[in-house]
Amino acid sequence: MKEEGKFPRGLVIRLFAYLIAGHLFAAFLYLLFEMGARG
Repeated sequence: MKEEGKFPRGLVIRLFAYLIAGHLFAAFLYLLFEMGARG
C-alpha cells in the first residue's frame, strides 16, 4: 500500500514553485534598492 501525503502532489509542487518565485522576486527587489542606495 502506497502512502500518500495529506496534500495532493500538484499543490505541493505549486506551493514550492511560488516559494522559489517569491524569494527570487524579493532578492530582485533587494538588489534594486541596494543599487539605488549606492547610486
